[in-house]
Amino acid sequence: MNVGIIGTGLLGKSVATRLLNTGHKVTVYNRTKEKTDPLRKLGADVVESPRKVAEKSDLVITIVKDSGAVESVSFGKDGIVDGKHDGLVVADMSTINPIASRKIAKKYEQSGITMIDSPVMGGPSLAEKGQLVVMVGGSKEAYERCRPVFDSIGERTFYLGSNGAADAMKLAMNLQISVLALAISEGIILAKKSGLDPLLFLEVLNSTYFKTGMSLLKGPKMAKGVFEPSFFLNVMQKDLDEINYTAKEFGANLPVARLANELYQGAVKEGFGQIDYTGIMAYLEKVTKSDT
Repeated sequence: MNVGIIGTGLLGKSVATRLLNTGHKVTVYNRTKEKTDPLRKLGADVVESPRKVAEKSDLVITIVKDSGAVESVSFGKDGIVDGKHDGLVVADMSTINPIASRKIAKKYEQSGITMIDSPVMGGPSLAEKGQLVVMVGGSKEAYERCRPVFDSIGERTFYLGSNGAADAMKLAMNLQISVLALAISEGIILAKKSGLDPLLFLEVLNSTYFKTGMSLLKGPKMAKGVFEPSFFLNVMQKDLDEINYTAKEFGANLPVARLANELYQGAVKEGFGQIDYTGIMAYLEKVTKSDT
């Protein structure tokens, strides 16, 4: 299966790298062309437009910032729909809300193209190892046809139902991540203020039922003030916007999600947007100092 990747940021680059390393023919496009250079060196075909990606691909994976960007690469000038051909499937791996996803899928359907939503959990490092968790919503037939590609990048794939189902699940998962980062951050801060070694706090935490992948892998870096990005804080804040919009549309009252969004918004306004999402701790420490 020839695979196209539109959007070669942190995740897109890693997904493309994994596919190239597992023998797939990969065509890539990114608005900032320089970001495709590492993939060109690995053997990717770099093209000038989403249309060209579609023309050369059986499956096009879009991994872009938001629903507006998905709309642009899909239906804008030289968009994916302009490269339509028989059997083309589009899998949107962006994190967008299910309402927008369903509208985009409907527009694709009107153009004779099948779109599925396929967001993932795990981040760039796990993508390159083929250890993502892939969530899929939309046509089951299209999913089964594309499953070998998903199996190349993921160790588990969940088919969740109709269009938008996977996007809803992804938002529910990212809500866990954002709140967990806040909880670990405040635990470290409280330990420090109490005169305790934050690494000892993490050692105790990780000796209990309450340990998590984040406390094990990210926690020590957080305690040392290291926030090298695997997922940008400002993107997490964008996802919290999507989470709260979706909650409102579906009639769910999520007070913790609203509070989390306020905190991440504050961090972005204070200039913390381009560090790792766990850098929310640095913002909370700044707020703590200003309050004392």
